Order: sequence, then structure tokens, then C-alpha cells
Amino acid sequence: MVLGMIAAWYDAQGPAVEVLQIGELPSPQPRPGEVRVRITLSGINPGDTKKRAGWRGSPMLYPRIVPHSDGVGVIDAVGDGVDATRVGQRVWVYGAQSYRQFGTAAELTCVPDTQAVALPESVGDELGACLGIPGITAHRAVFSDGPVGGQALLVQGVLGGVSSVAAKLAHWGGAVVIGTVTHADDLERVESEVVTHAVALDQADPASAIRGHAPGGVDRIVEVDLSSNADLDTEVVSNNGVIAAFASRSGRPELPFWPMLFANVTLRLLGSDDFTSEVKRKAAEDLTAAAAAGALSIPVARVYPLEQIAAAHDHVDNGPRTGRVLLSISE
Repeated sequence: MVLGMIAAWYDAQGPAVEVLQIGELPSPQPRPGEVRVRITLSGINPGDTKKRAGWRGSPMLYPRIVPHSDGVGVIDAVGDGVDATRVGQRVWVYGAQSYRQFGTAAELTCVPDTQAVALPESVGDELGACLGIPGITAHRAVFSDGPVGGQALLVQGVLGGVSSVAAKLAHWGGAVVIGTVTHADDLERVESEVVTHAVALDQADPASAIRGHAPGGVDRIVEVDLSSNADLDTEVVSNNGVIAAFASRSGRPELPFWPMLFANVTLRLLGSDDFTSEVKRKAAEDLTAAAAAGALSIPVARVYPLEQIAAAHDHVDNGPRTGRVLLSISE
């Protein structure tokens, strides 16, 4: 007999309060190469709520979806081909609902063995539940073109979820980090021990301010809004520099092509679900090491109980955006 578990799911896309359901589902069993994780905290990302809402007409890939890709918990079963000593290991999970039906908004979830990463005792559950999508995206944005030690790296929107992690990873990697904020009032919120220089975009000439800290231009740019910042990026990027963009306000951004061309700019676009397995594995390794070294922290705005998942989704969609939103699944 297959025992049941408590989970949240949706069978149709729409507003959180209308489509999210909570109840009992059959407990999943790990297939060959998989582990089963008893989830304690589930991390919610904007991508999770967009999938639920059908953002930009995105379809449901399965008739029923248990949402969320990130989480933390303890392995309680393994499939064929997986080392049985992993049972009882505390892990953080990524990609649980990336091209998969059942994510971490449940007491149990199954993922490929490599997507359950051993979590050092020094790293708390809340941080572990936050590492997945924002951490792997940030890692790729910073390190996609090699080490950053001694380089000048600009992080646009440095207070954001992915960007703030990127700044910490760049600092951990030995870069000089310059960060931007939207308004001068936000400057006091920037972590000065991580961001060597902070620049407000509402000042008269932010490009000159950035160039003042990197006269030869910045070697790499982590970009949260390519369509809004393309001109500024082009003004401050160095010859042979890299602009790594993971989001854009406009789906069809206009780019200053010729200035970018003459600067030999590499424009790298980052879709985290479709990074290669090796890229994700390396990111997971570095994220765990940085967290264990105390170089990585991620603020948590609120932890909701599973039965309040609709309110948690609305929090992610509507703010306040002062940190990650988590679901408490089980003790």
C-alpha cells in the first residue's frame, strides 16, 4: 500500500487563491538514480508563481503540478543505483519542478541524485532553501566566462534576489564589486563589505560615477533589466567585456549595436532551467562552499505554513520584496 503525504498542487493555471489546492497525494517513490527528500522548507521563486499564473501564455506541461523547484530537507529513500548511505543526509534541492511534475511544496519529493546537495551543518535550513534558482542563476552570471579575481564587476539592481547573491559570489571570488540601486534612498541598504562602490541610477550621471570607480570600464556586468540598462551598460563596459543578463523589462530590448560591436562585447543570456547539468553541478558546489565559508547570506522576508501557500504566492507577486518567501512543510 502506498501511503499518502500532504502537498499543495494546481490542476489549472490562474490566481493563487483560485487554483492552489492542499490535501493528500500518494507518496512518491524514487526511480533509478533518484533520491526522495522529506522537505522541511520549500523556497518560492517568481518563476514558480509565473508558471502557476500562465505568464505570457506559458502552458501547463502536466495535468497536475506540485509547485516550487527549491527546498531543503533530509533524504529518506533512494532509488536503484544510488548510494544507500545517503539516507539520513541533510540536503538542499534544486530543479525539483524544472521540466518535472512534482516540486517541493509537499512533504516528500523525488529528484535526481545530483540535485540533492549535501548541506554542511554550519548552513541553516532557511539559507539552504534559498540557494536553488537565484543561486545557480547568479553563479552563472558571475562565473560563466571564468574566474573574476581582480576584475571589476558591475551588478545592476544589487538589492534584488539574484543580483544580491551575484554580488556576494563575485566578492567571494575576489572581484571588485560595483552595485547599482534605483534610488539614492536605497544606498544605505547596500552591504558595503560586499559592494565596494554603490551608485544610484537616479543621479545626474551614473555612467561617470561607475567609470570613476573603474576607469578602464567594468569587465563584467550582471544585468537584471537589459532593456532599461543597455545604454548604460555600453557606456561602462570594458573592451571585450561581458554583459550577462537574466531578465529584461521588455521582451524585445533595443540594443546600441555599433557601440557594443566596437567594444567587442559578449552578450550572454541566462535561462537557468536550461543550463547544462555540469554548469548546475559546479554552481551547486560553489554555492555550498560559499555558504559554508560564511560568504553567502540570503534574507528571508517570511516563512508561511503550507496551508497558506496562496498568501505566500501573493507575497512573492506583490511584495514587500525584502527577502525570500518560504513555506514550512514539516518538522
